Amino acid sequence: MLTVNDLMTIIPYTVTPATPLRHVIELMKAEGCRQLPVLENGKLVGIITDRDMRLVMNSPIVLHGRWQDEELLDKVTAESCMTPNPMTVTPETPAYRAAGMLSIYKFGALPVVDEDTLVGIITVTDFLDYFAAEQPETVIDTS
Repeated sequence: MLTVNDLMTIIPYTVTPATPLRHVIELMKAEGCRQLPVLENGKLVGIITDRDMRLVMNSPIVLHGRWQDEELLDKVTAESCMTPNPMTVTPETPAYRAAGMLSIYKFGALPVVDEDTLVGIITVTDFLDYFAAEQPETVIDTS
C-alpha cells in the first residue's frame, strides 16, 4: 500500500513563530514552496502558507499605503498569521487518506510527524507529481 512516506518531502524548510514575514516570503520564493511548517523548540506549532501572507498583505479590511508594506514585512511574524496546531499525518498514513484530507479540508499540505517530531510535509504537488510519473508518456498536440 502506498503511504505518505512514499510521497512526502523529507526534512522540509521550516520557520519559527518569530520569523518576520519578509523572511518567510524570501524562503518560499527561493525554495519554490507554498507552505512552511512553524517549529518552536523543535516542535510543530503551526503552518504558514502563501495564502496566509497574501491575506495579511492585501487585506480588504485594513486599508494601508504601499509604503506600510515594508513595515508589515519586518514587524509581522509567522505566529500572527499561521494556522496553529495544524492537522497532521504520520509517515505510515495511507496515501489515499492523506489525499482525502487535503481534498476535504481544501489544504495544500499536511505536516508529517513521527512521535511528535516533524519528519516531512505532504503536498498536493507531491500527489500530482506521483500521478504524472505513473502515467505513460503521451504526446500533446498544441497546434
